[in-house]
Parts: sequence; structure tokens; C-alpha cells
Amino acid sequence: MRSILKFLGFSSEAPSDSDAIRRIAAELDGLDPAHARYLAAFAFVLSRIAHADDEVSPAESRRMEQLVAEHGGVSDAQAVLIVEMAKQQQRLFGGTDDFLVTRELAQVATPEQRHGIVDCLFAVASTDRRLLAAEADEIARIARELRLDPAAVSGLRAKYAQFLAAREGSTP
Repeated sequence: MRSILKFLGFSSEAPSDSDAIRRIAAELDGLDPAHARYLAAFAFVLSRIAHADDEVSPAESRRMEQLVAEHGGVSDAQAVLIVEMAKQQQRLFGGTDDFLVTRELAQVATPEQRHGIVDCLFAVASTDRRLLAAEADEIARIARELRLDPAAVSGLRAKYAQFLAAREGSTP
């Protein structure tokens, strides 16, 4: 069985003096492998959008953790670990793995999940109450890679219109 830790490039046998980390790692190893791969890809794509402006804020990290816990059905502690590992992998391998991970996510996610993923991307990007052009462009790219209907993306984008207006200097 391939663990989420190994999928994200970390060995579950990594030296650590923390029993808490070992317990969380053991919990992640106990996840269904298909679900663990989905969660890893989901968190990686969330990290991709958070990193679109070259900086992942603490608020964006917390928002990603909430979304992984809510949409992934994992504990808060598991979500923190998944997001931290995904952010690290995004920093290290983002440019080369972006398309590959998103393509895999498109293959395993249902149409409803893909729609929800793009909604989550907008939620992460607008955490700071603004949606930068780089973030909106990256969301559009990811939505195409997820093979999401452009009309659905437009509908989701409209839901976050006040943050786009704030970006352009208008008041929401």
C-alpha cells in the first residue's frame, strides 16, 4: 500500500522525535489509497493557486486546511499535514508537476468534485478579499486541465466578482 506521505515525496520512516507526527502519519497511512491520492492531488492544486502570486499567506494555509478537512473527510490534524506536505511539494516541484497532478485529479474526480475543486480554488485565491489577475489566470488554466465546462467556470467566477472588482480598484 502506497501512503500519502510517499505519494507526496516523504517517507513515513523519516526521523522525527515527535510522537504526534508519527500518529498523524500512521492515520494518513490508514486512508484508502485512492482517497489519499485524491486528497494529495486536491491539496497540491490548492497550493498551486495559493502560490500563484509567489507567496502563500498563513490565512491561505488555514483556508486550504479547512477545505481539505471539509471536502476530504479527514481530521483537522490530517488536513494540516496534507496541506503542509502539498505546499512543500508545490514549492519544490510545482512547475514540472502542475499539469501532471491536475491531469490525474481530472481522471479520478467526478464532474461534481471538479466543480467543487474550482470553487475551492476561488475561495483560496480570495482569502485576502481580492483576486489577483495571476490567480484568476491560474484558476482558468486549472479549470481547463480539469476539463470543466467554461460556463460553469464563469458561474463560479461570478460568485467571486466582488473580489475581482476590488482587484481592479473599484469598491465592492
